[in-house]
Amino acid sequence: MEVNIKAIHFDISEKLVAFVNKKIDKLARRYEAINDVDVKLTLVKPEAAMNKEAGIKIHLPGTDLFASKTADTFEEAVDLALAALEPKLDKYKESK
Repeated sequence: MEVNIKAIHFDISEKLVAFVNKKIDKLARRYEAINDVDVKLTLVKPEAAMNKEAGIKIHLPGTDLFASKTADTFEEAVDLALAALEPKLDKYKESK
């Protein structure tokens, strides 16, 4: 499985990359059908609240799942997006 992380309008830290990879690895252990994951982290408006957006696209055999969430931190936005994807992954897993 491959994880592609793209940072828009900011320089991503190693700590944030490690955080995202850890979360995606944990998800991949629960859902073995995941082929690869695209994570797009965007700094929407500097110096504003709720300005960190995480868009996560999960590539599965036959379909792609996507969720995007905005929060005060990238870590929180990633957690919210993954939480939104889990019910979709459960539904996908049940249909197979």
